[in-house]
Order: sequence, then structure tokens, then C-alpha cells
Amino acid sequence: MRVLLLGANGFLGRFVADRLLADPAVHLTALGRGDDADVRFDLAGGSPGALTRFLDAVHPGVVINCAGATRGGARELTRHNTVAVATVCEALRRSGCGARLVQLGCASEYGPSPHGSSTAEDAVPRPGGPYGVSKLAASELVLGAGLDAIVLRVFSPVGPGTPAGSPLGRLAEAMRRAMQAGDGELKLGGLGVQRDFVDVRDVARAVHAASLSAAQGIVNIGTGRAVKLRDAAAVLARVAGYAGALHELDLPPGPVRPGHATIGAPRSEPSPEHIGAGPFPYPDGCGAWQQADVRTARDRLGWRPRINLEESLADIWMEAACRI
Repeated sequence: MRVLLLGANGFLGRFVADRLLADPAVHLTALGRGDDADVRFDLAGGSPGALTRFLDAVHPGVVINCAGATRGGARELTRHNTVAVATVCEALRRSGCGARLVQLGCASEYGPSPHGSSTAEDAVPRPGGPYGVSKLAASELVLGAGLDAIVLRVFSPVGPGTPAGSPLGRLAEAMRRAMQAGDGELKLGGLGVQRDFVDVRDVARAVHAASLSAAQGIVNIGTGRAVKLRDAAAVLARVAGYAGALHELDLPPGPVRPGHATIGAPRSEPSPEHIGAGPFPYPDGCGAWQQADVRTARDRLGWRPRINLEESLADIWMEAACRI
């Protein structure tokens, strides 16, 4: 099976590539903007015609799109998350390869959910920020293109390679600094938010399963269990061997004071929110609670998550510890 992977060097794409390369039946080609891609092509700036010619030459059976941006202004997010997907869809429509498209979406497309609820694929999307809007527009393009296509809405991916700017990445960095400085207490703001954390290696397994499946439409990829960031912090302290006290702060938005860590924003910037408190939104625009309904992934892909959060956090900590 010939597979064309877009975004092979991103957080998710690297693990998807590893998973596909482990399958002897897969012949993988990576397309991207970096020098280490098999073929260099800028999805956000390249023409559908050029991509069509490449598809006709390579003739993949599956195209997997892990490319995109998570940070930046609305224009940049739209260019990398929506315009790029429009290019892919148009090229696939023009091409004679007939490839199946596996598009990686995200839970930010849904927006905030009622506390205690599980979000199913038929939930009405109400994204709470430009990132979710750009990803939702991409999903709509994919689903409306008349292609053999599936959109995997990935909830909160974690594990090795977790970006340092993510909430759990910042949490690990705050703990590393505390241990390096010998601090006996760690003061953290914004730990009340609850998210459905799914290991990036389980996400890669889901992508592999989707590429082999005939399932179409939207499929949630998560664990089906929301976890508070404060509980994740306690687990991380245990796996890190941090014996100090964890103090949760209830601070209004404002500059991060020395000796304090607000897990929603970098220490060098004013904190734009206090996670889980009052009306202030979480950075992904999903409010204080999000939990996936994952029955469709089980029933249509035969997929279930295997890696628990403690193992994911242990891997995050191992990378942070290497910087001590």
C-alpha cells in the first residue's frame, strides 16, 4: 500500500510515520516543507495543479494529513489549517489516483462542553477560538469534497515529544525548574481544567487503523475519560520524584509573578486566562471540561487506547529531566 504522509515532522506526524514504517505492507512517502521530507511542497502556498501532478505520478492509495499549525493569528491558522486542506482536497478531486484521505482534526472543533458530558461525533461544533474555527473549516472541506475520506478528531494528545508550550509541557518544565533550584514548593495556577488526554502513540495506531478501514465521516480519538490538570500534576510529581508541595493558586488574569507558574501561558507573558476559573477560557477554546465519546472508534475502527496517562507523563518527564 502506497501512503503519502503530509506533516511527517510534527508532533503527531512523527509517530504516525513510525507506525506506518513498522508495517511491511506500507510504502511511505513524506511530503512537507522541511529539507528532510522525501518531497518538498508547501501545502499552504503550493498550487493544487502541482500537487495533482505529484499524486498522479506517485499514485498513493492513502493520503494522511497531519500537517497544520496550532499557534499564530487567525490569518496564519487559516492558511496552514484551512487553505492547505483545500489544496489537498482539490488535488485529490483532480487526480486519477482515487486515494483515501485521512484528515487529522481536533477536539477544539467542538468547543466547550457541559461538565460531565461526553462529546459524540454528532455534537454541534461551536469552536471557541480561531484555531478551532480553522480546523472545523478544514473538516467541512474534507467531508464535502466527495472523497473517500475520514476525519479523526483527536482530543488532547500527550506523550513523548509533547510540545513545551502545551499545558502539560509547561507543567513539566515548571517542575524541572523547581527541582533544579531545590524549591520545596511549586505554586501553580489554573489546574482545574479537565481534558481527555490520549497518548500520541495511540493516536498513531488510530491513524493506521483508519487508513486500512472503509469508515468515513468523523471519528473521535480519545480515552473517554476526562482528567483534571491538578491530578495530572500529582502524577507527574510522583513519576518525577518531586517531594515538594504543590500549591494551587487562584489568581486573576495578569502578569505571572516570580516563583509562580500558570499552566495556560508562558512565564514571560501576561497570563491571558486562569484555567478553569470564572469566565476565563482555556487556550484551546474548549472551556473547563472536555471528554470524548469514543464508541465510534471502537465500533468502526476496532481501536481502543492502550497507554495510560501515567506512562505518557513519565515519558514527558524523561524529556524534561534531560534538561536538568
